[in-house]
Amino acid sequence: MSEVPRRRPATAQEAKALGHPLRLRILRLCHGHELTNKQLADRLGRDPGTVLYHVKMLAAAGLLEAAPVRAGESGALEKPYRSTGMTWWLDGPLVDADPDTAYAPVAAFTEELREAGPAGVRLYERFTLHLSAEELAELDRRILAILDEYVATDHERLDRPALGGIFLLHQLPD
Repeated sequence: MSEVPRRRPATAQEAKALGHPLRLRILRLCHGHELTNKQLADRLGRDPGTVLYHVKMLAAAGLLEAAPVRAGESGALEKPYRSTGMTWWLDGPLVDADPDTAYAPVAAFTEELREAGPAGVRLYERFTLHLSAEELAELDRRILAILDEYVATDHERLDRPALGGIFLLHQLPD
């Protein structure tokens, strides 16, 4: 089994780059696929100028990188981008963010789930737990340890269907 990389705190620039749902969608789309700004804009239904702004912010933070220039379908040269894959190894990059920014991963996931539709759901667990702060930290540590192993070895399973997910615990209203 591959060695699992160590988590590290996000820099301020990385945290800022991860604090917007569109940027998170761009990173997800560029994970395993090299896409041009136009391809990203078409896929996301957004203006290419807006997408380019977000692409540049991700690239400046080291979360997205330019792939080799290639010839497109019309023969014109294209500049694709790909994810560097480092975001998983950032430890709680939005923990100290304002509530709207901290919600960005949930908003991005909600958009992805809506786009996939009901037929895209592969696994579903719903539960209620009563946990102290220490128990919550232990649950998080244990779940991350398992997910880290799968993320670190994902390159060995590229011939299988890609699955996205999110693990989220929220405070229930009284």
